[in-house]
Amino acid sequence: MSRANPTWGAPRIHGELLKLGMNIGETSVSKYMVRRRRPPSQTWRTFLENHVKNLVSVDFFTVPTLRFQVLYVFLVLAHDRRRILHFGVTAHPTAEWTTQQLREAFPWDTAPRYLLRDRDRIFGDAFSKQVQDMAIQEVLSAPRSPWQRAYVERVIGTIRRECLDHGSFSTKPRCTAM
Repeated sequence: MSRANPTWGAPRIHGELLKLGMNIGETSVSKYMVRRRRPPSQTWRTFLENHVKNLVSVDFFTVPTLRFQVLYVFLVLAHDRRRILHFGVTAHPTAEWTTQQLREAFPWDTAPRYLLRDRDRIFGDAFSKQVQDMAIQEVLSAPRSPWQRAYVERVIGTIRRECLDHGSFSTKPRCTAM
């Protein structure tokens, strides 16, 4: 019955067998159903490899100042050569400011096909609307999964270590990341 009706699930087959007078449990039906082999879906790594030329990542990170203020840095990173396309710094980020930074990062027809970002609230509805207007498909990473945005996280870590490390005071310039 499973082979003859490939769209039927275990509950439907179980019901049909009960109508025919066969008293069998639904779990037994599902155990003996023919399993259809589907081609495996594309993995996250395969997606990144296939679309690396059309993929950018965006993220925020914070920079403490000497006056104990916090500055927010918006970073746009191209995946193909792992280069920084754009960055903006502000003390008070808003969704409108972030949207303007996106417009400045991709003027005219230079927008990528995919934009990878986390689920931070700073992006907001205005940002998502602007992304749609630019014909970019947003790819949201899973919650608490920075490894899905590994390139941009690595660049941020490098910037923090090389440029913002205030623990060692040497006379030579430390910022060689950019």
